[in-house]
Amino acid sequence: MALIAAITVCASGVEDEPFLGDGEIEAGEDPEAELARAVQNPVASLISVPFQNNLNFEVGPKSKTQNILNIQPVYPISLSEEWNLITRTILPVIHQPPFFPDKGRICGAGDLTFTPFLSPARPGKFMWGVGPVFEFPTASDEVLGTEKWSVGPSAVVLRMTGPWVYGTLINNVWSYAGDGDRANVNRMLLQPFINYNMPDGWYLSSSPIITADWEADSSNQWTIPIGGGFGKIFKIGRQPMNFSIQSFYNVESPRNGADWTLRLQLQFLFPK
Repeated sequence: MALIAAITVCASGVEDEPFLGDGEIEAGEDPEAELARAVQNPVASLISVPFQNNLNFEVGPKSKTQNILNIQPVYPISLSEEWNLITRTILPVIHQPPFFPDKGRICGAGDLTFTPFLSPARPGKFMWGVGPVFEFPTASDEVLGTEKWSVGPSAVVLRMTGPWVYGTLINNVWSYAGDGDRANVNRMLLQPFINYNMPDGWYLSSSPIITADWEADSSNQWTIPIGGGFGKIFKIGRQPMNFSIQSFYNVESPRNGADWTLRLQLQFLFPK
């Protein structure tokens, strides 16, 4: 939901001062530091294309490895001088280990998620965004998706204090249509995050993705990871890039869920 960061006002009440972490490289800003803040900000006005790869270990009854590559383009739209619409799309490509005797490893697309965040163009002490989240049954195999159409609310709030960035993103989706033989969807995602930005585009980060499946029994509802990692802004030729790596151990997970996860992300950045 890979992808979170620092934003604040450089000088409160002075409209011609640059806003940190908004995704625009302005006069007086360190480009690497500004991009480091922007890639961590879910509602920055920054076009980017992240490829987030999650290796989930000890999955399923045979304790195999699952791989999920999330393709996550972000495209901001300026609605007015006061408001932006930040569109975020997630399409997972899943390599699923066998769960059933008559099924081998399955590879294909999962369900697509789309979130348009309405967010202030010129933030104050806190940066925030709100909007709906839609989940579409685009999975190429029934095992890789819910076969349900789902919708719900989503919100994000964050703040930067010096080099520290902290905040959270939350959403919940409910199914409203789809295959009547499949289970209903009622699922929450909560992603708290904390970042520490350092010189030359380096940063430390922890952004665990906590989920709760409210349709499951109480012993199989929660996935709660702990962990973190680091990242770096760099360039290939003139193309700005972001690379990060994080590792998480699941202190709570459903039956057949992963024990731990290694998350690698490579992100193409297109600043203004």
